[in-house]
Amino acid sequence: MYTRPESGPGPEPAPRPDAPQAAAPQPPTPSQSLRSALAGVRTEVGKSVVGQDSAVTSLLIALLCQGHVLLEGVPGVAKTLLVRSLAASLSLDTKRVQFTPDLMPGDVTGSLVYDANTAQFSFREGPVFTNLMLADEINRTPPKTQASLLEAMEERQVSVDGVPRMLPDPFVVIATQNPVEYEGTYPLPEAQLDRFLLKLVLPLPEREEEVEVLARHAAGFDPRDLRGAGLQAVADADVLARARAEVSQVQVSREVLGYAVDVCRATRHSPSLSLGVSPRGATALLRTSRAWAWLSGRSFVTPDDVKALAHPTLRHRIQLRAEAELEGVTAEGVLDTVLASVPVPR
Repeated sequence: MYTRPESGPGPEPAPRPDAPQAAAPQPPTPSQSLRSALAGVRTEVGKSVVGQDSAVTSLLIALLCQGHVLLEGVPGVAKTLLVRSLAASLSLDTKRVQFTPDLMPGDVTGSLVYDANTAQFSFREGPVFTNLMLADEINRTPPKTQASLLEAMEERQVSVDGVPRMLPDPFVVIATQNPVEYEGTYPLPEAQLDRFLLKLVLPLPEREEEVEVLARHAAGFDPRDLRGAGLQAVADADVLARARAEVSQVQVSREVLGYAVDVCRATRHSPSLSLGVSPRGATALLRTSRAWAWLSGRSFVTPDDVKALAHPTLRHRIQLRAEAELEGVTAEGVLDTVLASVPVPR
């Protein structure tokens, strides 16, 4: 064994080649009990929502990453019911805000109210003080009110009269918007879109799924009574907190980090785009990939994880050129091209 001399400030010599080397610390294996609890959430939500398993998984990824979600779909595909069912199965507090053109920022964040009894102003919390906030039809309110959510989404706090007030943990905004109706709407600015971790597109159900929806309603299913549908809490905020701690330990190799960066950088050079993915988008892709790897039972991220989450994580962070839109190019098509062109590490 090598022993360092007692005198002399010189550099420490390298150990002999035959000296035992310390093994690299291994990441903890994802807890089966925590993964089972979150799998139970998918089962519970399935009692009220049919055919949206992918969306439920994506919402769980957002909760594990403490990120916000933009839900896009035509009316009647169970966007609101999905959020309510998720909150009920996780025993989380949820509040719904119907965004309208006359909604004011204070209606969302809260405001100071004068108390005649004490002759003082006191703060009255708005609906943003909850765990899951459903911002229904968020693009129907003017930019001023939309901007009131920026601080809450990014800093997880609300400042009123110069005093910051922390929001509960967890805090996630799930916003919905209708992609086919533009009368009386205000498109979300890029700065706000970039604060959504995921954008999920909810498709119309397949025929058999739609038959199942009607069969449930014929049997007496009431979407306003989730308890009557047999839905119950199978996890809570503590389970989410412990799961998030494990997700943060999922390892990502330098090669996979480089792959995620290369995918994002490739969007900035696409001739079809006027705006590519920012570094914030790259970090978002890292976060969602780690959560997906953990849900899959792995303690490390693979390039396939990056590919699997690229569309929901990046589709709202890119902007098509006007001429590309006229030619029928879509954001999904651009991402497909990028993923096909970027070399995958082996």
